[in-house]
Amino acid sequence: MERDRVLRVLSDRVAEGRMSHETFERRVDQVLRAQSQSELADIVHDLPPTNRVVNRLTSLISSVSQVTARVEAAWRAPRLPRFMLPPSGLTRIVVGRAPGCQFILTDLTVSRFHAEIYRGDEGWMISDLGSMNGTRVNGWRLTGPARVRPGDEVGFGNSSFIVAAP
Repeated sequence: MERDRVLRVLSDRVAEGRMSHETFERRVDQVLRAQSQSELADIVHDLPPTNRVVNRLTSLISSVSQVTARVEAAWRAPRLPRFMLPPSGLTRIVVGRAPGCQFILTDLTVSRFHAEIYRGDEGWMISDLGSMNGTRVNGWRLTGPARVRPGDEVGFGNSSFIVAAP
């Protein structure tokens, strides 16, 4: 427990710019070799105490950076075409390249009979029909049936769509 606390103190100080990277590495090595509480205390005895203002400022900058990164990622994300779920009269759609499919894609990474979307007891479900390049929901390749809702991203081979309600 004490070893973890000392490592946290060291990482905080290097993050604040109060210690060089070489000093940080040397002291981490000392922490890992320390055999007693006093040896651990000697490793951090000369470091200045933590500053609440610096801690708050660092956490504020970190949270703003995370928000900025999310906004930039959303802005750069490709605008995908919509895949409209069928109206209440239709309960099954087969996706693929074959003329017999209800949703035909001309992409060669899509199998002839690629996937099936059907209405189950708990809502719309999607399952792969043994396609070569797989079916994905929100980036995850299907290994069995999965529920699909408006707003989900579905992918068939290299083709991707955003699910929308009728």
